[in-house]
Amino acid sequence: MFKKRISLALVLLLCVGLLAGCGQKAPEEAEQPSENQVPAEEQLKIAMTTDVGGVNDQSFNQSAWEGLQRAEKELGIVANYKESKQDADYGPNMETLLDDENNLIWGIGFKMGDLVKEEAEKNPDQKYAIIDYAYDETPENLVGVVFKAEQPSFLVGYIAAKMTKTGKVGFVGGVTGNVIDGFEYGYKAGVKAANNGTEVLTQYADSFTDSAKGKAIANQMYKDGADIVFHAAGGVGDGVIEAAKEQNKFAIGVDRDQNALAPENVITSAMKRVDNAVFNMAKDLKEGKFPGGTTVVYGLKEGGVDIAPTSDKHVPADILKEVEDLKQQIINEKIVVPYNEETFNEFK
Repeated sequence: MFKKRISLALVLLLCVGLLAGCGQKAPEEAEQPSENQVPAEEQLKIAMTTDVGGVNDQSFNQSAWEGLQRAEKELGIVANYKESKQDADYGPNMETLLDDENNLIWGIGFKMGDLVKEEAEKNPDQKYAIIDYAYDETPENLVGVVFKAEQPSFLVGYIAAKMTKTGKVGFVGGVTGNVIDGFEYGYKAGVKAANNGTEVLTQYADSFTDSAKGKAIANQMYKDGADIVFHAAGGVGDGVIEAAKEQNKFAIGVDRDQNALAPENVITSAMKRVDNAVFNMAKDLKEGKFPGGTTVVYGLKEGGVDIAPTSDKHVPADILKEVEDLKQQIINEKIVVPYNEETFNEFK
């Protein structure tokens, strides 16, 4: 018995000496990285500075962050963001992301257009991209990304004109400019294309954050006879949708599918797939195909805009069938949707 105990002790000591524990795997049996796991030193770092709407704006900032989160999950990048509470935050946020040594820095929103270009020119070895801005001359380390917002706006305008019971619909804009012009005049063209005499009430909030003002504008439009109101106004649109809920009227969302904000009242949304654009840029960067010095344009043809997938909850099937036909006409350029007042007047 004594000899057996000595033998067992020797075996245990041998195991400890050779493998630091008999249960440890031999080197060739050690777990290997999963197929999608990227070594930390090779991971791309991509970050974004939000517009003043913030990362949870239920609109394009949130959509951009969702695109980065998807890239983190599927491509193995490291995603981050800095949130802007006011315009004065844009510059410091950009500097912070530069100091953090990100491979690509995004500016989300046209209000950062001049600043992002200045940063790109000051830091030629740093890659930048911006949503909703196109430059006459784009630095080689910068990419502008724009959307044909007039195209989904045309489609929701057609839906509004077909579904109105009062012959009046509304449009609430945030701040006037080229980007919101696309929404406004695309929407008006879609209403016009329905060819049933529907009137469009229009008002701007001069803000992208004042939801109380959006609610007041929408309430007045409903009082004046509109029964459907489309907003392209960021956080202002939260007030528009709240007014629709309280008045038991309809609203049309923007940028993301906003039906979840008021399932019985948001009948459709004019979507800009900012998430897809951000994800695609991360994919291109990882593959060494960063399109610096250019502007990337997303429309229906490129899968960058559309109406919300929840549209079939409220929009009749026959109208959606007509919308699908209109989509194809736009993709095939049989219909060229106007994007500002001049092209709208020509369209009429």
